[in-house]
Amino acid sequence: MTEKDYYEVTIKEAAHDDAGRGIARLSIEVMKKMGLVSGDVIEIQGKRKAAAIVWPGFAQDTGYGILRIDGNIRGNAGTGIDEKVKISKSEAEYAKKIVVQPTQPIRLVGGEQYLSRVLRGRPVIEGQAVRVDVIGNSITLVITKVAPKGMVIVTDDTEIELREEPYKPEEGKPEVSDIHYEDIGGLGRELQLVREMIELPLRHPEIFERLGIEPPKGVLLYG
Repeated sequence: MTEKDYYEVTIKEAAHDDAGRGIARLSIEVMKKMGLVSGDVIEIQGKRKAAAIVWPGFAQDTGYGILRIDGNIRGNAGTGIDEKVKISKSEAEYAKKIVVQPTQPIRLVGGEQYLSRVLRGRPVIEGQAVRVDVIGNSITLVITKVAPKGMVIVTDDTEIELREEPYKPEEGKPEVSDIHYEDIGGLGRELQLVREMIELPLRHPEIFERLGIEPPKGVLLYG
């Protein structure tokens, strides 16, 4: 990337209704600067690369350079809420074939046909996790191979191979998370407190070490 073709934005939590749809809501002023329109594909560069379909951001985000993506896309990009990432417009090719593996044992009758419908129009790259709803349950799948290489868009003509054996990340690579903040609806204030209590020690353990304080290891939500 060069100075001319990427923009730095701040990550924020996606709206509950946007979770699992593969979309990124971008502040409208950034969309205009980048020449983006709804439905364009963007590349998100955090610790890793991720792909998403851009949609206009919410009115309250205008002027703040905000990108709202769900936990699935944040995990793919190796980033977190309130962190900075670089984004650019992507010219993705159409996928000839993708290979998909679940993160846990499943058996889906007609799985390839179903995935062809739910992934149609979605940009994907090798190593990316996607979430889909199956009979009322959300499952996480990992794109383990794509052809051609690079970022591709799934179409009606894309061959999809669904393997039954669970995906196992290579040594040194992070596990794929199945649960994210957006899965919990109606608890905005509570989730903000959870982020402050849990994410701070996870991202900055050195602060607690210097203070000699044992960081929290978990949180229980009830009611």
